[in-house]
Amino acid sequence: MSEEAAGNKPKDPLQGKTLEMIVTELAAYFGWQELGQRIPIRCFQSDPSVASSLKFLRKTPWARAKVESLYLFMLREQARNARP
Repeated sequence: MSEEAAGNKPKDPLQGKTLEMIVTELAAYFGWQELGQRIPIRCFQSDPSVASSLKFLRKTPWARAKVESLYLFMLREQARNARP
């Protein structure tokens, strides 16, 4: 029986995460320079900050989707590296 059939929905890793938390964690993990290379948008490349990034990402759905996708990639990479 699948998790959904049993009444348990698979946990969404973005559940409970604010955009600010996601951007902060990505910047800490990759650094602004690599973040700007992976997602080439000006708010990551020119005088980057969490505040300027949030302002842009909240108005730009395609960029926010890329950030969320990179965040999920980061979580998978962290899980993979944590295995013995």
